[in-house]
Amino acid sequence: MKNSSQSNRRRFLKSSAAVVLGAPAIIPSSALGQAGKPVPSQRIAVGLIGCGARGVGVMKSFLNEPSVQVVAVCDPYKLHYRGRKEGRALGCQPAAEAVGKKYGTKPCDTYADYRRLCARKDIDAVIVATPDHWHAVQALESLRNGQDVYCEKPVTHFFAEGQALYREVAKRKAIFQTGSQQRSTGNFHRAVELIRNGLIGKVKEVQIGLPKGPAEIRGSVTLEDRSGREDYQLWTGPAPMLPYVHARHHQMWRLHLAYGGGQLMDWIGHHNDIAHWALDEDQGGPTRVEARNFNWSPVPVYKAPVNYEVHCEYAGGIRSSIGTHNPMGARFTGEDGWVYVNRGKLDASNRDWLKPGFVPGELKAYKSSNHVRNFLDCIRSRKPAICPAETAHRSITPGHLGYVSEALGRALNWDPKTEQFIGDSEAQALLTKMHHRKPWTLGLKP
Repeated sequence: MKNSSQSNRRRFLKSSAAVVLGAPAIIPSSALGQAGKPVPSQRIAVGLIGCGARGVGVMKSFLNEPSVQVVAVCDPYKLHYRGRKEGRALGCQPAAEAVGKKYGTKPCDTYADYRRLCARKDIDAVIVATPDHWHAVQALESLRNGQDVYCEKPVTHFFAEGQALYREVAKRKAIFQTGSQQRSTGNFHRAVELIRNGLIGKVKEVQIGLPKGPAEIRGSVTLEDRSGREDYQLWTGPAPMLPYVHARHHQMWRLHLAYGGGQLMDWIGHHNDIAHWALDEDQGGPTRVEARNFNWSPVPVYKAPVNYEVHCEYAGGIRSSIGTHNPMGARFTGEDGWVYVNRGKLDASNRDWLKPGFVPGELKAYKSSNHVRNFLDCIRSRKPAICPAETAHRSITPGHLGYVSEALGRALNWDPKTEQFIGDSEAQALLTKMHHRKPWTLGLKP
């Protein structure tokens, strides 16, 4: 349970603003300091774990919110570069300096070990922007310290981690936002409303296009033994201790299945997330899954597919296909028409549906125009964010199931209610298997 000081602070944050979900928080004048800014004690105190390019980018979105005070950042590396020895400097030091520059103060506090940041009782919310293999361990640590969490997608690396995470969120009544920011973009809202209001008729098929994985080496493939270095130990964490290779670390780590799930698991949390939203499957999932045409990377340092297809069936006979064989985005085909949506694009069989004043129907999608602000508003209101933990877990589940189907070489039947394969103990054992190098574990009780 949350400690009393954090519970009291949470109640204060809730009472200090009248919040309308999806609108900016309103800060009372009594809580404002000079220049109309909230004084630090009334702001939502935030810590960042993972000071790479994405982490710093998300942090800057939080820095732009006047109701936030970023107080600490964490990364095993004090300084590193995306390129071999050039490019933008990343790591704890540049991130802390960016915070100080924004606030006109000295750099904020820095940590190498995330556990020290999470142990701080003055932090209300934590951003988890580390490689995928760290997401569950660090998010659970934050939750158990009474903090709300904004976590990059995919929400977890292993399927069973996702289950553990969303159950912990529910147990603690925490606010959790997954970085599937397409849910906070207008053209995706419109697409969802067109489909959910039945304008294309009964949905028959969904085509979800994701990017290919690179087939070429990106960076040096020289092997280095960094196992004795504290920074590399902390970067590796629960993953296997592999030799350091520049071509797969700091930027291309997701192309090795020890750390990520390739482009399939990177992007499924975007476009399939929208598909599930439109199909009203945020707490559901497919009933049958089959992997096809997986073409694995020929580069030895990468262990993820270049091309891939995951074919699914949903209740009511809806078919979906997820993979590199489809155009990027999501295309929904129904008995009476079709809708296609991607970043910056919305098209439909009836162009009247795209006009600004058109009203698709009575059913309205959860509206959010700013993904970070939605999270902050929900911290105060204690209402669910637009992409909570279970929703994110369910959105990427077909990817997890696809990898099991590929490994076993056969189609699999799935019960989305129980989250188990039907009559297939071999597949179930493979799906729920997790690998966590000691001492980093989920901390689950038997």
